[in-house]
Amino acid sequence: MKAIKFLIVGTFFGIIMTKSEVISWFRIYEMFRFESFHMYGVIGSTVVLGVIIVQLIKRSALKSTEGQTITIEPKQMGVVRYLVGGTLFGLGWALVGACPGPLFALLGAGYWAIIIVIIGAILGTFLYGKFRKYLPH
Repeated sequence: MKAIKFLIVGTFFGIIMTKSEVISWFRIYEMFRFESFHMYGVIGSTVVLGVIIVQLIKRSALKSTEGQTITIEPKQMGVVRYLVGGTLFGLGWALVGACPGPLFALLGAGYWAIIIVIIGAILGTFLYGKFRKYLPH
């Protein structure tokens, strides 16, 4: 039953991503060429909404789907860490023309070439898991 809930939320997320044109390669291309505000507006709105939601979670005793209290551990800050990670993320996004979030929405929209990117994302996640202990955090 829990998997069905996640499938419904994921489907809803994919529909929103598709209808808002966030999965559009053209919109992503416009963003990286600084030709349109569309993607910056969407990203900025989600950052503001994310900050508000995280503050609500921190200030109230919200529970997870398993009934556990949600806690947010403080992260270690590091300029190099975020600079390197952000650069790699941005380069991958620009080269592929897709953010990792809506990869499956692109597949659902019929862009079959995205399977190569999905395989690469899964492989990258697997390799990170294998080499995580050797990487600076």
